[in-house]
Amino acid sequence: MLQRIQSVFLFLGAGSVFGLFAADAADTAAPVPESTLFADAQFTLFDDPVLLGVFGLAGLLLLVTIFLFNNRKLQMNLTLAGIVLVLIGAAYGAFRFFSDVAAGNATPDFGLVLPLLAIVFAWLARTNINKDEKLVRSADRLR
Repeated sequence: MLQRIQSVFLFLGAGSVFGLFAADAADTAAPVPESTLFADAQFTLFDDPVLLGVFGLAGLLLLVTIFLFNNRKLQMNLTLAGIVLVLIGAAYGAFRFFSDVAAGNATPDFGLVLPLLAIVFAWLARTNINKDEKLVRSADRLR
C-alpha cells in the first residue's frame, strides 16, 4: 500500500527510457553519407551500441526496481544508479551529437526530452521511497 506512487513513478521513468528506443533524438532534411549518426537522416539509439546498452540497462534497472518494494534501501540505491546511467547516456549522446559533422543541420526531436523525463520520474520515485522508509522507521519506534 505504501509503494503505490513510487511504483507509478518508476514505471513512468522506465517507460520514458524505453520510449527512447522508438523516438528520434534529431533529424536532418536528407541523409548525410559522411556522417556516422545521420547516414539515415535520423539520430536514434540504434546508431551507437554504447547508447543502446546504457539506456537499455537504465530502463531495465528502473523496471526491476519496482519489484524490490520489500527492500527500500536497495530500491533507493538502484533508483539512484538508474538516474546516473541515464545521465551518463545523455552526456555521451550529447557528445556524439555535437562531434558529428551533420550536427549543425539537424533539428531536435521528441527523443531529447525523454531522458529528462526519466530523470525527473526516477528522482520523484526515490524521494517517495525515502519518505516511506522514514514512515516505517517512525512506526517501528512507536512499537
